[in-house]
Amino acid sequence: MTVSRPLVTVHQLVALQTEGKPLVIADCRAGSADDLEAGRRAYQTGHIPGAVYFHLEQDLSGPEGEHGGRHPLPDPAAAAAKLGAAGVGPGVTVVAYDETGAFAARCWWLLRWLGHDDVVVLDGGIKAWVGAGLPLTTELPAPAPRVFTPNVRPAMVAAMEEVRNRPAEQVVVDARSAARFAGAPDPLDAKQGHVPGAVNRFWGDNLNPDGTWKSPAELAERFAGLPGPERLIHHCGSGVTACANLLAMAAAGLEHGRLYVGSWSDWCTWDENPVEQ
Repeated sequence: MTVSRPLVTVHQLVALQTEGKPLVIADCRAGSADDLEAGRRAYQTGHIPGAVYFHLEQDLSGPEGEHGGRHPLPDPAAAAAKLGAAGVGPGVTVVAYDETGAFAARCWWLLRWLGHDDVVVLDGGIKAWVGAGLPLTTELPAPAPRVFTPNVRPAMVAAMEEVRNRPAEQVVVDARSAARFAGAPDPLDAKQGHVPGAVNRFWGDNLNPDGTWKSPAELAERFAGLPGPERLIHHCGSGVTACANLLAMAAAGLEHGRLYVGSWSDWCTWDENPVEQ
């Protein structure tokens, strides 16, 4: 079956399940800074049948350090071992879902960074699945392990120094809310504001009220007036919700933007970095 990358509908996912081709469904629901295990509990309470669970902190990120932000990239070899154990490998389609779209988008971006292009996001997430009258389960899957060989694409990433010293033709796109972009109080970071010269495109505005993604034409309009995607560096608070903007641009046919993984949670830890409000 042909699907419209990078999103699939619930009915397309059902079709993929019935075709019997290699498929891994990844539940990427996450908690909050106050409750990092809320996503795992939600998964244990009920998930799409056959879905494995990917933890934002433990599977889709590496350990936090003095710099690098709250969700740095995982070690490729460690990530490859976890993905292989979950059944991801050559020829396997991965369908990621969550409740909001942002965490599944991080999974989508991360797998592509590791060289696995056969990955999509479930449009509308678990709410769309339940809304279609489809069942959930508490049964834990036993995926057949595969060998996942990472083929890292460093060109998808922008380092902090590149953001700081970027030429005028490169634009930083901040996916945080307008309030956080403007410098509203935020307990997550020591400083508030944004990277000087950045533009704000709140990631949540990519979605319809029901949690599905807007049409390709509507998504393209959101990023109209910006330079070509190859000149854009996306960031957010910690390199997660910016992936939702990258997914939105891909859905609109605007590929090749880069991610500043550390994002604001890295930028504000460097005393020499300027802050704009």
